[in-house]
Amino acid sequence: MPKLVEQGIAVLGMKSMGDGNLLKSATVTPVECLHYALNLPVSVVITECESMERLDQAIEAARTFRPLDKARISALLTKTRSAALTVKYEPFKTTAKFDGTANNPHWMS
Repeated sequence: MPKLVEQGIAVLGMKSMGDGNLLKSATVTPVECLHYALNLPVSVVITECESMERLDQAIEAARTFRPLDKARISALLTKTRSAALTVKYEPFKTTAKFDGTANNPHWMS
């Protein structure tokens, strides 16, 4: 991302909740996921708003967003570490559900 930003290329942030998989880990809230994504050097964060509840959560995240300091980022990463280490919540790495990375482990090298 830094190279893209350096070249003036817009970065679009998508899937801030990992297609809902991060929420299944019960380690973070949707607003925390959106705040983390908004803290990255992106031009826009795209989130699903297929219901009023989701729209309200996106508005709440935008309304309450403040840049995250290193301590807050570290706290979020620490909070999600054990779930992340299981890869259970990253089916794009372990199943053929998305792009078939599971069938092509050499892509992860």
